[in-house]
Amino acid sequence: MRELLNLQLMMFLLMIIGLVLRKLNIITAEGKKCLTDLVINIILPANIIKSFIIEFNQRILLNFLAIFLISIGIQVFCTILSNVLYKKQERGRRKVLQYGIICSNAGFLGNPIAEGVFGSMGLSLASVYLIPQRIVMWSAGISYFTQSPDRKTLVKKVVTHPCIVAVVIGILIMLTQVSLPEPVVETISSLSSCCTAVSMIVIGTILSEVDIRSMIDKTVFSYTILRLVLIPLSVYLVCRMLPVEPLITGVSTLLAAMPCGATTAILATKYDGDDIFATKCVVFSTVASLATTFLWSIILL
Repeated sequence: MRELLNLQLMMFLLMIIGLVLRKLNIITAEGKKCLTDLVINIILPANIIKSFIIEFNQRILLNFLAIFLISIGIQVFCTILSNVLYKKQERGRRKVLQYGIICSNAGFLGNPIAEGVFGSMGLSLASVYLIPQRIVMWSAGISYFTQSPDRKTLVKKVVTHPCIVAVVIGILIMLTQVSLPEPVVETISSLSSCCTAVSMIVIGTILSEVDIRSMIDKTVFSYTILRLVLIPLSVYLVCRMLPVEPLITGVSTLLAAMPCGATTAILATKYDGDDIFATKCVVFSTVASLATTFLWSIILL
């Protein structure tokens, strides 16, 4: 629990650093755009590829398959929710909320939290759990933000997106178990290790433009309840009815209980979405998750 709290507090400190740097104009408006492009085009793809460099053998195949299928079910459920719940929202907010439902911060927090709560096997299961989410968030998810004149152009933008290319490369590496040259692995690992730090700093630069007094509104609050309580509760109840190991139930539920993904604010900035509202969702749900993640961990252990 201490490690979990330290991880979340570290993220807030990184956001504060980004906020201060933007307020002091050390990171300019152009600098914020450059950092956003760096995260989207280089750092996140490296983080995605690294997440697929995992052991994949017969001994753990059944557990991997079980959590993989559960994760697919969660993504289908969340995609349906995202398309049903927010039809009446203003367009800029709607795409933030839709993306925020299908994409939690499990990509950043999931692996270290799963390892801290459930040990090394929890880490392996979390890596597999994240495969469907990564595919959906960089396919259907990116389509919420990407505006194109026709479907063909939209599909081309999605398919050629650096993060989708990274997912394809990662899956090939995992299935073939190919051994990459050590310098390549070290380069990917070095870039991946920057992911949380740079992403949180970017969010801090966006947060510098937010009026703290307007941080809480009804939509942000209701989204947070859905993201942190109702979705993981649904996952927990369904898993309890399935013939799966408690460890799989625990990892699936805990990762489903992660706050709004940091990429929500980054993509909103990149593709002219409502980045201020997106940042409110990220910050408020992350603050709330300090309590809810702790409670879910107690329930699941």
